[in-house]
Amino acid sequence: MKTGDGAAEGGRAVGRQERRRRKLHDELYETAIRLFVVQGYEATTMEQIAESADVARATVFNHFAQKVGFLEEWGVRRRARVAEILGAEHAEDLPVGDRLRRYLKEMSDLNVASRAETTVLMDASARYGNLLHDPSLERELGRIVDEGRRRGEIRAGSDCDQVGQLLAACYFSTILRWVREEPPPFDLHQRIAGALDIILLGLLADRGDAGA
Repeated sequence: MKTGDGAAEGGRAVGRQERRRRKLHDELYETAIRLFVVQGYEATTMEQIAESADVARATVFNHFAQKVGFLEEWGVRRRARVAEILGAEHAEDLPVGDRLRRYLKEMSDLNVASRAETTVLMDASARYGNLLHDPSLERELGRIVDEGRRRGEIRAGSDCDQVGQLLAACYFSTILRWVREEPPPFDLHQRIAGALDIILLGLLADRGDAGA
């Protein structure tokens, strides 16, 4: 749908200049990610990104003030893609356990489908970025847990923020182990699903099962 010069977004028209800015932003992002995968994050400079995208060096800095900005946007885009997929499937109607499984499965699917990219970008995010301190994923997972708690699916008194932190930390540590060995040391989907089951079900056996 278009309104005047641009497509409507949130009830507002997006003008031609803004569309061009976003198009260039996407091109710079895609150029940087491609270079990171081919020659490594550390070896890639902002000058090389500018040259490959055929723009001035200052143009790159206008869109990404630091090289680490590409890593941050990579994470944002992945989470947005998962949210888009789950939104189309109305995953918010699922029980909390199934919803967490679907969310982490979609994240794992993205990693498996682009292992070379994930290997470079996830490792670089851990070394140079804010991967292990960025609360974005833990907040999203904590929000899902909190919705389950309000529906009575999670034990009353559970600290949803802490559960979100635990799930995010488990996810990132598992991905980092998976990308740092070649070939992959384990089945990513299976390992993440198993970790989620431990968190959801707990470790201690019921007393009735202790003698089994």
